[in-house]
This record gives sequence, C-alpha cells and structure tokens, in this order.
Amino acid sequence: MDIERYPAQEPFNENMVKYHAYLLERAKGLKPIEVNYGEDPYQSIGIFPAENPDGRVLLFFHGGGWTNGYKEWMYFIAPALNKLGITFASAGYRLAPNHLFPVGFQDAARALDWVSKNISEYGGDPKKIFVSGHSAGGHYAALLAVVEEAVPGMACSAQVKGCAPISGIYYFGEDAGMAIRPRFLGPPEVGADTAASSIKNLKSGLPPFLLTWGEEDFPHLKRQGQEMEAALKAHDIPVETLELPGCNHFTASYAAGDVDGLWATALNDWSNRLLKR
Repeated sequence: MDIERYPAQEPFNENMVKYHAYLLERAKGLKPIEVNYGEDPYQSIGIFPAENPDGRVLLFFHGGGWTNGYKEWMYFIAPALNKLGITFASAGYRLAPNHLFPVGFQDAARALDWVSKNISEYGGDPKKIFVSGHSAGGHYAALLAVVEEAVPGMACSAQVKGCAPISGIYYFGEDAGMAIRPRFLGPPEVGADTAASSIKNLKSGLPPFLLTWGEEDFPHLKRQGQEMEAALKAHDIPVETLELPGCNHFTASYAAGDVDGLWATALNDWSNRLLKR
C-alpha cells in the first residue's frame, strides 16, 4: 500500500512495528474507493461498499496513540462487515506532535460530515451511520458521539446512530491511568483534558454505545470502559459491553476483522436492534 505519500510520523516502537506489518499484510489485496475530505494526505477515507448494502455504514478510526497510524491499517475489517451488508469507511486524521488537540478530532468530525453528505453514492444511508475506532481512534469515535459540534456548521452527535469503540479512551487527567500524558493534548496549562474527555461531556439523549475491550487489555482501559458504561447509564444513554476472550490491546483490533467473529456479530445484532427502535 502506498503509505510513503504521507508526512513522516513518530518512529514506531517494537510493538508498533509488528502491529503495522501485521495489519498491512492482512489488508493485502483489498482496494477501496479513496476520497479526500481535506488537502492533507491524512485527511482521506477508504470506502468499501457492500455488495448487497442494507444502508448501514461504519466509519472507523485507526489507533496509534494519536501520533501514529494510517487509515490503511483498518482495511482488513471491511470483508467481515461487507458480508453483513455494512458499508465500511476507514478514515485518517492528522497526527501529533505536529497537530495538537483539537485538530485530529476536528478531522474526525470533517470525515463524519463528508460521509453524511456523500455516502449515499456508495450504498450507505446517512441516517444509518455508526462510528467506531480502536484505541486512540475509539477515543475520537466516542467524542464524536457526545459533542454537538467540533467544527462550525458540522454536526457531530446528531449524525451518529450509534458508537462502538474498541479499547477506547474516555477521559484524561491524573486519574486516567496512563503512564505519561498523551502529547496530542498539548501542555497541561492549555486545559484540553476536559474537552477531550467524552465521559466528562455526557448528557441525556446521546446515541447508544457498544463498548468493547479485550479480556487481557491494558488494565486502565478496561477500567475506563467500565466507568464509561456506568456514566452512560447514569445519563440514561443505552449501552452494551463486550469483552473479547483472550484478546490484548492489539489483538482486540485484529478480532474486529474476523468474518463471522464475535465483534462483527455483536455489532451486526446491536446495530440492527437500534434501527428497529
């Protein structure tokens, strides 16, 4: 895949080197329709229309700690969802440290806006858009589902039918459980922690959630997922959870691409139930 066209990222650590290689290998041969929602190469979306679309759309954001990652990483998920009639769209966004919050999140909102306005050309229904992502991408997906507007004139939560983050991050600060402060937030004095924390921006009437994490995921992310579940229930927001047996933080994302796998099946059942309400 042509990832050399992207601006340079932070050097990968050992785990990310293996993750990157595995994902690109798994996505070999998959060719999306590629579109741009901005001028930067990262502001692009790979669209995989279903052969027999039922209108549902899943807009997915890759992980990578807000400093790494490519939309191409998540292409391997497309076959599992296309088989279910779901149009799959994998979106990129600009990365830290060159771009600090809220730039990456605003890109996610721009991607959602583009999908809402254009996905009908690819078999999708703009009223059936679900958002998801892994790790940092799960963070952006959750934030899209709770924030009314990230870019002037571009609605976020109102465009989302449901949110299904995998191993997401839902709040920042001293009690978040992270070893170091994520650099995409900028210096503490900027005060981005609250604005970037979906759990701190909840209100009644938001879209339903399906929260997923791995059985062997990072402990602080499992805890954050459980706290997010409790917070959503406290605001009367429908929420379901899924723990992927035997999966760690990385293999939880792998499981999302398993045809007829646990996550794809759960997502399919959950999203269909929501559409019948």
